[in-house]
Amino acid sequence: MAEYDDTKITLSDYLDDNTKLLSIGLNPSPASVREGVYFANPRNRFWRALNASKILAEPVSVDANVHNRLADKYRIGFTDVVKRPTPSSTQLSASDFKRDAPLLRAKLEQYEPEWLWFHGKVAFQQFLFYAYHFRGKWQWGWNDIPMLSSNIFISPNPSSANAIFSLYDLVTHYDELATRVNKANSSVSNF
Repeated sequence: MAEYDDTKITLSDYLDDNTKLLSIGLNPSPASVREGVYFANPRNRFWRALNASKILAEPVSVDANVHNRLADKYRIGFTDVVKRPTPSSTQLSASDFKRDAPLLRAKLEQYEPEWLWFHGKVAFQQFLFYAYHFRGKWQWGWNDIPMLSSNIFISPNPSSANAIFSLYDLVTHYDELATRVNKANSSVSNF
């Protein structure tokens, strides 16, 4: 099997030394790769939930520059646990996680974002297992993980395939994240 070349067929990471909050999805969809925007599938509820939440001071329009605007104004970055795009998470294999989770770990250790925002427990569990060989039970919201220097927040995956969680549920989780980040940095409002 040929090695996967993520530089040609996936989304770029939006992560640097200035990133405060890093949004981490499971893996990109083909629609996201085509559009060059995370969570670009029109059925994905991420952007609606983000715009309705307290994370942003005002809604953002979703276009090819949205990630740069969020990085500049709010210090929000974006990446995925696995960089290989698939139409469904069921198409991911253990080899995808074995290959990409250690790469994500190296990026996190290099840039040290203050907050890691995982979209779904599966994304977080797979990352921890394949990057650190660590298993555990995790709760929605804030989690304390001693081996990670960043704060960890887990919200439900906004994919329409995860319909057990409503848009309202997503916004509630995003609002909790905003409250925690702002409380931790009480001298700075809205990130």
